[in-house]
Amino acid sequence: MTAQIRLGADIGGTFTDIALEAEGALFSTKVLTNYAAPEQAILDGMDIVLSQAGLGYADLDILIHGTTLATNALIERRGARTAFVTTEGFRDVIEMRTESRFDQHDLNLLLPTPLVPREDRFAVAGRIDARGQELQPLDEAALQALAGRIAAGGYAAVAIGFIHSYLNPAH
Repeated sequence: MTAQIRLGADIGGTFTDIALEAEGALFSTKVLTNYAAPEQAILDGMDIVLSQAGLGYADLDILIHGTTLATNALIERRGARTAFVTTEGFRDVIEMRTESRFDQHDLNLLLPTPLVPREDRFAVAGRIDARGQELQPLDEAALQALAGRIAAGGYAAVAIGFIHSYLNPAH
């Protein structure tokens, strides 16, 4: 049985790390992360380690990918202007928070502003319960109208978070 040739890539905020394990040997490199095209750093790093190992892309058995770009954008509060679409009645949940990570009785507590401002959060009628049963059909006409508003709104991204939608693909 031959050993698998594995390549790992981790796109970080400043550098992208690449590690290749081939036939018991380890090859690694670090290249600058390109924010405009993060995948390019992986390709550049792959070229380096594959060349060092005398291998090509077709020789890879496994590619493992990780990134902290999304985490960094969240922490640094920079990212694309995003529209958030959720179930009617839940528009403000991200602002109300769950109170599980702070002292709810601290009168001096300063909370960060939500990542998506209220004016960029939208709600549509329709509801799935915690067992995946449809309680109210999704208002597809309202969703279609909202899609037009969002398209005209200059958003770079759309996040969709319908309550319990993971349990039922109808929503």
